[in-house]
Amino acid sequence: MARLNQRRSENIPGDFYVDSTCIDCDTCRWMAPDIFQSAGEQSAVYSQPRTEAERLRAMQALLACPTASIGTVEKPKDIKVAQQSLPLLVADNVYHCGYHAESSFGAASYFIQRAEGNILIDSPRFAAPLVKRLEEMGGVRYLYLTHRDDVADHQKFHDHFKCDRLLHTDEINSGTRDVEVKISGAEVFQLADDVVIIPVPGHTKGHTVLLYQQKFLFSGDHLAWSERLQQLNAFRNACWYSWSEQTKSMHKLADYTFEWVLPGHGRRYNAEAATMKLQMQKCIQWMEKS
Repeated sequence: MARLNQRRSENIPGDFYVDSTCIDCDTCRWMAPDIFQSAGEQSAVYSQPRTEAERLRAMQALLACPTASIGTVEKPKDIKVAQQSLPLLVADNVYHCGYHAESSFGAASYFIQRAEGNILIDSPRFAAPLVKRLEEMGGVRYLYLTHRDDVADHQKFHDHFKCDRLLHTDEINSGTRDVEVKISGAEVFQLADDVVIIPVPGHTKGHTVLLYQQKFLFSGDHLAWSERLQQLNAFRNACWYSWSEQTKSMHKLADYTFEWVLPGHGRRYNAEAATMKLQMQKCIQWMEKS
């Protein structure tokens, strides 16, 4: 819970505020950019909500904040409305879960609702309101984990939903050794006709991405939109295994067709397939020069 006595001075006066426990994960800034912005090495409120829509976005960001660093002066009467709004629809049958986990440094988790079995992508916090909503949406058949950093409360989700977890063997450690489906090697893993898991070593040795319906790419920490560069990009300063291998992986990924990049960290990107191809080439060119 955010503490009013730790309210940052950079916040403008009003109900919403960010306190000094913020870890600068960027979640609130991309979820509610009309309310939150960067101020130093943390976030702050630069515009108080003026409409119901703006307030809902601010409340969703409050719930998603991994460190509970966002608060309101007055006890919110609409908290249940915000809780009911999550997971938040991205497009088609793909949702953003919210409820980011501090142990994943605020990484985003996504949910695919499908008749053949719902898929949770990377683990959010095991928060009761989210669990209830996922139950209402049909539960979780698979919990796919892109890499070791964003596993958060995977065990609690497995125990509750009895879902099968998927993780590459090179990412498994003592906390994930009991995952049900262990992906190995460099070959594509076909989970279903419309779901493929693609190994993309680089950020970590066993990092993988999930491609759904040749439209939605869940990219973990492999690929995201860079606001600074205004293009798709990889995290050069957060490459824990091999930059050269990540560049090779990006070449491989560029052969696939998709229209959405939905990362764990960084910003989303949506474009027509042809534009996405061009963006992938720009990304590769930048990586080869870095």
